[in-house]
Amino acid sequence: MNALVLQSYNNVEYTQVDTPAYAPDEVLIRVRAVGICGSDVHGLDGSTGRRIPPLVMGHEAAGVIEALGDAVKGYEVGERVTFDSTLYCGRCRYCRQGKINFCENRRVLGVACDEYSQPGAFAEYVSVPAHVLYRLPEGMSFHEGAMVEPLSIAVHAAAITPIAIGDSALVIGAGVIGLLTLQVLQRAGCSRVYVADIDDDRLAMATTLGATETFNSGAVPLADEIIARTDGLGADSAFDAVGLSETTNSAVYSLKKGGTATIIGNYSPKGELPLQYLVTRQICIQGSNASSGEYPACIEMIQNGRVAVKPLLSKVAPLSEGARWLDTLYRGDSGLFKVILEP
Repeated sequence: MNALVLQSYNNVEYTQVDTPAYAPDEVLIRVRAVGICGSDVHGLDGSTGRRIPPLVMGHEAAGVIEALGDAVKGYEVGERVTFDSTLYCGRCRYCRQGKINFCENRRVLGVACDEYSQPGAFAEYVSVPAHVLYRLPEGMSFHEGAMVEPLSIAVHAAAITPIAIGDSALVIGAGVIGLLTLQVLQRAGCSRVYVADIDDDRLAMATTLGATETFNSGAVPLADEIIARTDGLGADSAFDAVGLSETTNSAVYSLKKGGTATIIGNYSPKGELPLQYLVTRQICIQGSNASSGEYPACIEMIQNGRVAVKPLLSKVAPLSEGARWLDTLYRGDSGLFKVILEP
C-alpha cells in the first residue's frame, strides 16, 4: 500500500509499505480522510521524542471497514467509522475504571517513542482494535469524521475542569485545538471566553467562532487584560493549548484565586512554574491527557452543529502531497488550520 513515512527527521517520503496485518480482535480500515495534527508537525524534527523514525504518522482519521478479524462481532465490511487514537487494552486497572487514557498498555496511533512504535493512518490502510471504533452517522462526511479526534481533546479538557454556568475562561492558543476548546467552553456554560494568540489571523477566526474578546499576547500584557475584564479577580479557568513555559505562566497569572489551569498542549517537554504564586493563590494546575471515552459526545456535537468544524478545514489534498503540506505547516507561515489528506 501507499503511505507517508517519516524516514528520518525532517524527511518524509510517499512510498510503498506492507499493508498492515490485523489480529482476530482487530479490523482493517481503508482510510478515507486523515488530518495533520500539530503533534505530527512538531514531531518532524525529533524535538518531542514522540515520532522516532521510521514511522507512518497520523491519528485523526475516518474510513471504511475493509476486513474483520475472526473474533470481531457487531461490525460489517463497508461500514463508515472513525476510531480512537488511543489503543487501550480494556483489561487493566485503569481501563476497568473507565480511565482509558491511563491504560497501562496504552499505545497511540502514529506515535513512536522509547516504549513502542505504532503505525498510524497516513496510509491507505490502518488496523485498529474493534473496541476503539465508532460509527459515523448518515450525512457526516469523512472529513468531519477525522475531526472527532481533535474535538475529543477539547471536550476532555473541559470535562476535567470545574466549570459553572456563567464562568469566565481564557484559551491560550488559537490553533485547531484552542478553537475547538473555545466552542466547547461556550457549550459548557461559560458566558465569557477570551482567546489569546500571537497570530492575528487566528484571532480573527476565534472572533468568528464567538470568542468574547481576543488578545494578541505578543503585543499586550495578557494577564493584566484578563484581570481588568474580570473585576480585578481573574478568570475562573484557563486552558493552555500551546504548552510552553510562557503560555502556561500566562494562564496561571490570568486566574482568580482558587482557579484552575488546564494544560492541553505540550510543545515543550519541560517548563518552569511560579510556585509561590501557585501556592499563595491556591491555584490548581493540571494536565489533560488525550481523551477518555468522549467520542460519542463529539460525534453528536458535530452532527447537530453544536460545534463547527467545517470552518477549520483549510485544505484537502491527496496523501501523495502530504510531505509538502507537513513542511508548509512546519514552517508556520501558512495561515492554515486543519489540512486533511485523502489516501
